[in-house]
Amino acid sequence: MLDISFGSLPAMNNVQSQAVALIGHGKATFEDSTFKTLDDATAGALSRAASFKGFKGEAGQTVVLTAPSAGLSQVVLVGCAAKDGSAVGSVAVENAGGSAAKALDGVADAVLALTADVAEFAPEAALGARLARYDFALYRTKKSSERPVLKALTVVASDVAAAEARWTALDAISRGVFLTRDLISEPANILSPETFTARIEALRETGLEVEVLDEAAMQELGFGALLGVAQGSANKPRTVIVRHNGGGDEAPLAFIGKGVTFDSGGISIKPAAGMDEMKTDMGGAATVIGLMSALARRKAPVNAIGVVGLVENMVSDRAQRPGDIVTSYSGQTIEVLNTDAEGRLVLADVLAYTKDRFKPKLMIDLATLTGAIVVSLGTENAGLFSNDDTLASGLFEAGKQVGEGLWRMPMGEAYNRQIDSDIADMKNIGGRPGSAILAAEFLKRFVGETVWAHLDIAGTTWKTTASPTAPKGATGFGVRLLNQFVLSHEVSA
Repeated sequence: MLDISFGSLPAMNNVQSQAVALIGHGKATFEDSTFKTLDDATAGALSRAASFKGFKGEAGQTVVLTAPSAGLSQVVLVGCAAKDGSAVGSVAVENAGGSAAKALDGVADAVLALTADVAEFAPEAALGARLARYDFALYRTKKSSERPVLKALTVVASDVAAAEARWTALDAISRGVFLTRDLISEPANILSPETFTARIEALRETGLEVEVLDEAAMQELGFGALLGVAQGSANKPRTVIVRHNGGGDEAPLAFIGKGVTFDSGGISIKPAAGMDEMKTDMGGAATVIGLMSALARRKAPVNAIGVVGLVENMVSDRAQRPGDIVTSYSGQTIEVLNTDAEGRLVLADVLAYTKDRFKPKLMIDLATLTGAIVVSLGTENAGLFSNDDTLASGLFEAGKQVGEGLWRMPMGEAYNRQIDSDIADMKNIGGRPGSAILAAEFLKRFVGETVWAHLDIAGTTWKTTASPTAPKGATGFGVRLLNQFVLSHEVSA
């Protein structure tokens, strides 16, 4: 993890092999004192390179100078201004910080500065830099390069104490995102429901309370839908409850995650192409756990509960069959027409149980639930479904503020009727048209009158291309979004 500190820009006449990155905002970049300092130190090479590259300080623009002077090993210039001239926000600076950190190549430590008009976002630039340098290298036995890797970054701030104070919460958020990325990146032969549970239990050191329901406890409670998914696997299921108590007597906010540690599809087996990525089908649970870690580490003044259903969906002589009927915790019966529509079965029991036991202020579930949402929205936005306009609006705005997009999808009785079964209360699929909506309607039958939202993050959890603040692979999508949402519900001191 990239080490972050805050300080001042070193004197350029007294540096040796220093690497410096500057985030510039539009044309004002060239009038900024830090730019002039770096340009003087490089005998004008920085301004000449910026002119040659057509650098205008716009988002997405980068100029890199290698060894431009005896004292400077590298100078990186990154733009953050919007092309339409609109005001710069924290997301643009975070992205610029990420681009700068990625461009700082072959150095172990560096300095990151910002032009004066965006200097207030120094902590956000630091967050972007840290997120960008994430690397899941646990199973690599050989170095990819003998060159140094960036380990420490000093971010220039005019008010170091204020920047450090703001960084405390962002540091906690970054650690939550990294925990989510780590969990999603783990192969399924390592991260079974049991191992996942152990990783969660280790978070007790952050102050979180952790409770585990094993298979016997879930059988006694009547988790027939979740247990039906798990019955084909030798790896036994768990439901794990995580509590953060920081809001006095307030009813908790509840976050529920689908945790299918590997999804073969069961007897309705998936095609081979892309099945390796089904290790990521626990992305909803990983996001919930990353969020809970972040809330605990930043000591959020709110009561929050995370509940994750952890199962493995496998093919065996014990596996659930298409056509089986199971009885859920809520007492409603489900005709299982497709064993690959398993995530909604897991969530059905966990949602109903959370509603009954904890009586939360609201419930938000996250799941890599349907391929249909990827067809609808691609990988830039997650699907948002809700029974409450205020909640939906709050989540949408929180996503905009941190750059994690949501798009609200329709729901309604006409969709809901499509999952009625002839021989049970409902069926777990209702046909291909609108299937992401039908999955949400299925979940809605288990939340009662509780204010609820469902986030289908199938397209945003794992990406095959990198972004400014993440390498390809696990994104950690949702941790920052939900943390931002929680801020509006925190109890005043």
